[in-house]
Formats: sequence, structure tokens, C-alpha cells
Amino acid sequence: MASVLELVCISSALILHNAEVTVMEGRIHALIKAAGVNVEPFWPGLFAKALANVNIGSLICNVGAGGPAPAPGCCTSRRSCPSTDAAPAEEKKVEAKKEESEEPDDDKGFGLFD
Repeated sequence: MASVLELVCISSALILHNAEVTVMEGRIHALIKAAGVNVEPFWPGLFAKALANVNIGSLICNVGAGGPAPAPGCCTSRRSCPSTDAAPAEEKKVEAKKEESEEPDDDKGFGLFD
């Protein structure tokens, strides 16, 4: 579970992302100070470095996703998630495998209550 200090830094980073501003240590610190929250000085720098080379939009859209494709219906903000063309091909392969592996529905004389 995230601590209150971590949540403050996460919220600040999300606010900056929503405002389409680069996430930097000074900006996170300014938001935290404006909110009137006291955090240890290493937290804003830690989050700024962790998010320096990360596409926050795709990170938000892919929370809980099992693969590189964005979750359906995500990104209701002004930005859109990066899409991948691999997802439809993978779905077709999965459907084809399911069709091949299905067996006829023969109960061979055995029923549930026999």
C-alpha cells in the first residue's frame, strides 16, 4: 500500500501530465508545497527520475493489461493511447486455436445425474 507521501507525489505527477507539462522535480515540489503537504525532500526527485523516460499516458492506459495493447475504451482525456496493430492479429490466432481445440459435444452415455 502506498503511503500518503507517495500518493501526494503520484497525484502531483498526474496533475502535471494532465496539464501537458513535463514532470520535473521542481514542479512536483511546487505542487506539493501549494497543497500544504510536507514531504521528505527525496520523494519529488525520486518520482521525477522514475517518470523521466516513461510515457505516462500509455502507462495509465495499460494498467492491468496483460500485454502491449491498450485496454478497450481507455484514454478519455485529450490525448489518445498509442495503439498497436498486433492486437487484432493475436485475437485471430487465439480464436483459430479455440476453434481447432473444440471437441464435439458427445456425452458418450454419461450424464451428470446418471
